[in-house]
Amino acid sequence: MKKNVNDTLKQDAFLREIAEDCKNDQLKSLWNQYGLVIILLVAAALTAAVSFETFKSWRARRNQELSNAYAVAVSLQNQGRLDESMSILQNLAQSNRGIYGDIARLQMANIYFEQGKTLEATDMLQQLAADDDVNPQMRDIATIKLASYKLDTDAPSQEIADMLTPLTKDGSSWGNIAHELLAMLAIRDGDINQAKAEYEAVINSGNVQDTLKARAQDMLTILNDASKK
Repeated sequence: MKKNVNDTLKQDAFLREIAEDCKNDQLKSLWNQYGLVIILLVAAALTAAVSFETFKSWRARRNQELSNAYAVAVSLQNQGRLDESMSILQNLAQSNRGIYGDIARLQMANIYFEQGKTLEATDMLQQLAADDDVNPQMRDIATIKLASYKLDTDAPSQEIADMLTPLTKDGSSWGNIAHELLAMLAIRDGDINQAKAEYEAVINSGNVQDTLKARAQDMLTILNDASKK
């Protein structure tokens, strides 16, 4: 019985050895056939990983440089050194078509307003508001600023309304501000009922800021009191 067990163990060991030899032969055959391809694939994978990390590092440095340039431009603007600030912003806008370029163009419009160059300022805002490549938030801000400026001019009411109304319908974070500006437009036009409706839209909004809600409530109270007289 013991002999049979020993024979069986020897046979199993022999079969495992044969199996390992077969595997080694298969691996050798695969290596001989695909060894160079495997090396190239591994090299490509390592190169891609290194390139990706290098790109991430470069992008982080680039964003920091753009952020620093914008901060310097704003600081110069606050010091009244508008020409120097404008020069930096222009370079920033020309060298970057991303968010920093969009912000730079928006800030350039602010400087134009400070310099009394309203035509240049409004042209810049109109370009931003109409540019599909601009960050959506920047487009909305440009639209709000442009509408705010036009509200204090003799610009046609329909033109201003056409700018603001889309912001109240597409889930824009500036929707409540748009409603407030539309209310002011209605007051300018003497349409008190429309103004009340716009302020009520602000008050009933689910994501309105407390200060804006309070301002709308105060204006609605004033309009209601004026209607009773």
